[in-house]
Amino acid sequence: MDFEWVTLALNDFLWIGLTFILGLFAKQIGLPPMVGFLAAGFLLSTQNIVDRALLGKMADLGITLLLFTIGLKINVKNLLRPQVWAVSSIHGLVTVAFFGLLVYVLALMGTPLFNGITIENALLIAFALSFSSTVFVVKAMENKGEMDSFHGRIAIGVLIIQDIFAVLFLAISANKMPSIWSLALLLLIPLRSGLFWLIEQVGRGELLIVYGFLLAIGGAEIFELVGIKGDLGALIIGMMFATHPKSTELVKTMLGFKDLFLLGFFLSIGLNGQPTTEVVIAALVITPLVLLKSTLFFTLFVKFKLRARTALLSTISLSNYSEFGLIVIAICVTNGWVDAQWLTIMALSIAFSFVVSAVLNKHAHNLYNQYRRTWKKFQTEERLPNDKILDMGDAGVAVIGMGAVGTGAYDQLIKKHGNHVVGVDIDPDTVLGQQKQGRHVILGDPSDADFWDRVNKSHQLKWVLLTLPHFSTSMAVIEQLHASGFSGEIAATAKFSDEIERLNAAGVDTVFNMYTEAGAGFAAHVLNQTQ
Repeated sequence: MDFEWVTLALNDFLWIGLTFILGLFAKQIGLPPMVGFLAAGFLLSTQNIVDRALLGKMADLGITLLLFTIGLKINVKNLLRPQVWAVSSIHGLVTVAFFGLLVYVLALMGTPLFNGITIENALLIAFALSFSSTVFVVKAMENKGEMDSFHGRIAIGVLIIQDIFAVLFLAISANKMPSIWSLALLLLIPLRSGLFWLIEQVGRGELLIVYGFLLAIGGAEIFELVGIKGDLGALIIGMMFATHPKSTELVKTMLGFKDLFLLGFFLSIGLNGQPTTEVVIAALVITPLVLLKSTLFFTLFVKFKLRARTALLSTISLSNYSEFGLIVIAICVTNGWVDAQWLTIMALSIAFSFVVSAVLNKHAHNLYNQYRRTWKKFQTEERLPNDKILDMGDAGVAVIGMGAVGTGAYDQLIKKHGNHVVGVDIDPDTVLGQQKQGRHVILGDPSDADFWDRVNKSHQLKWVLLTLPHFSTSMAVIEQLHASGFSGEIAATAKFSDEIERLNAAGVDTVFNMYTEAGAGFAAHVLNQTQ
């Protein structure tokens, strides 16, 4: 028997098992599994049973796939909003200045681990703390089904602007400019049609998966070859495909692989060193500063005319530190500017901020709903164009969620109720596409209490049909319907038996099981065709 192989297999079983157990424990106490993965990383840092090189490669690939899938969903117009680029820029400058001054004051006071830090190095540490985690935010939003929401698009836009700042910093810190060959990247523009032709040929299944990996990894490597950070390449390649009809299918295809490889990222954060008491105390001092970042984000968002709810939910999503901070601190350590223990301090601060952000994200909607009047005092009177009063006309039926199922339901209802049907969707591109096809569809987030405030009070709704892809979103909409005093009938789709039970308990009048009812409908259709 090859005992060396047995030892390796046992080690892999142990670290995977520990990761699973702590991830499950986090889920059981209402936190995202990623918090458990972070804890597993810190525990594993005390043992020599993990192939750190393997986890590093997993983390790199996970981040590449993450940025590629983000690119697939990006609308460039969203980045041009002042609520995105201006807020990101002002927030970054103010945060670096304030946090830098704070770190320097601690250094002047002779605080352990801060002692000897110059003002320039203090500003670098502050720069590291000014970023929010793209990985954490995207994972949290995907779990809640809020990637396409307005506050979700604002938060993702801010993260992308921050990523651009990060790329510029890395280029400057390495004293390395992109090579002259980077101009060849402009060839991607005419090559786009060829790449589109290829995705049409691959169809679905495993070939689409391979093509997705080829685009993500290939894009990253091409950019690295010309002296530009590869992650930016994956993002841009994804953006090139954002308008393609198969972009949504490609996102869904890559989702499981992205989540698997990101496991390496969360474990790697904890493996950055074994914390001492001094290090833990320093991290605990730094972690609450994330709330100052949050306060500034919220203030800027409302000053730029976002509603209080949008500002709050975007702020909560961004209330954490970023993995990019580790890269900045690593540069400082390499150059001898700060003590090597700062890598562990930063890793712990990131982990602690993830826990804080996870708790806030879990209760985000309740935080707004319970203190709604207080939050609304902060918003300006001037509203953005998409915040106007929503007129449902004389519609008696509303279909919420205008994907494939919602569109089919809308078309069938039109046959019976005529023009007394309205569709509602959270995605502006979906709404625009539906309107171009002649359907009465409005843009809005019905899980938002303010949405129902903005609906014309003279609406005549008697039926609301929920055809939403995420069960948690359906439950949130139902809660808001009851809170707004809606007395009509509610119907909803579900995929699993436990979801049906919870929908019925929540007061839904009719529940449609997507799987069993689809089978029954198919059989009925065949029988009608053969008679």
